[in-house]
Amino acid sequence: MRNIDFSYDTIIIGAGAAGLMCAWQAAKHGKKICVIEHTKKIGEKIRISGGGRCNFTNLYTSPDNFLSQNPHFCKSALARFTPHDFIALLDERGITWHEKPYDEKPGNENARGQLFCDNSATDIIDMLRKGCEDEHVEFALGTTVKDVRHEGAAYSLSTTRGSMTAKTLVIASGGLSIPKIGASNFGYELAKKFGLRIVPPRAGLVPLVFDETLVTHTKPLSGVSVDAYVNAGKKRFREGLLFTHRGLSGPSILQASSYWHEGEPITIDFTPDIDLLSRLKTARQNTPKQQIQTVLGTLLPARLAEFLCAAAKIEGRMADLPDAALEKLAAIVKNWSITPIGNEGYRTAEVTLGGIDTRDISSKTFEALNAKDLYFIGEVLDVTGHLGGHNFQWAWASAQACAQAL
Repeated sequence: MRNIDFSYDTIIIGAGAAGLMCAWQAAKHGKKICVIEHTKKIGEKIRISGGGRCNFTNLYTSPDNFLSQNPHFCKSALARFTPHDFIALLDERGITWHEKPYDEKPGNENARGQLFCDNSATDIIDMLRKGCEDEHVEFALGTTVKDVRHEGAAYSLSTTRGSMTAKTLVIASGGLSIPKIGASNFGYELAKKFGLRIVPPRAGLVPLVFDETLVTHTKPLSGVSVDAYVNAGKKRFREGLLFTHRGLSGPSILQASSYWHEGEPITIDFTPDIDLLSRLKTARQNTPKQQIQTVLGTLLPARLAEFLCAAAKIEGRMADLPDAALEKLAAIVKNWSITPIGNEGYRTAEVTLGGIDTRDISSKTFEALNAKDLYFIGEVLDVTGHLGGHNFQWAWASAQACAQAL
């Protein structure tokens, strides 16, 4: 990587997905660009994503897959740079990829269209790095920005490498999720300095945790996974659910966590597509000597079946159980209601909800409306995608839109 020159057309702060993509694409237009990153590595969130294979986009990305106080904001960028546009970049460079197998169950649509690298997430990082290097982008890694000022027609940055200036400044510093790889509140603090509003951030796509009493009861279920519907607020997701030693995780829980608010319950249907009450009554007729937990265990993992029977306070042979008992059990299995005490926080959150208020940002160029030549892209904005590649697509799309405007 080239030595630092300290005077640029554009400085981009943040060497994650959005920052690297923006630098590469903007440099194609002949811009002299430097990317500043306070850690010593680029693309760390890319590297750890998708189990190391990077779920780099989703074929079915649409505005409906995003949360924001301004749900229309993301539409322009997503329409101008689609998943197929990013796939074309990979294909040009010979990076092979695949779509995650999709189980076509009703209500499971959120699991569709997830694309992963065949080899490794480093293929994406290497593509972005090579693209930047080919266009002569400079990097200042392990460099902390201490102060930013707008002086005359340029932005002046005080950094641990000295002063740097640029006509335009792009903030791609991300949110607060996963601090161990460098997440910080830098972007929010800089935005406030220049008069932009902030939607209070909170952890998203994150496991939920139980209180001590409930954990005591559910700890024996740690490691049990099941296909389930999870309801939070007005949203319903169906994918895998996993019991942990602290509460619940798995794709359906992570999806629901972005819509869950402290003090609210979530409800879970452990037997999607099954008329459980009818199934139990049939079992009572056909296998009257079987124990109820054994019958339920044909539909669910044995430990979970035992737990739910105990929660309903129902036990014994099928022949001895009246309709009221079966109805009570079916109600709990189909509509188990719990109120988590919180989530695991930014330590394990995949994304940050909230961020810079998009009312203060142009949806066409990503320039701040009241701060000329100052741009914000990616996760630092109040735009957060569902699980499954949508957040990376937002990074690519917002970066591309910004690059075209620089």
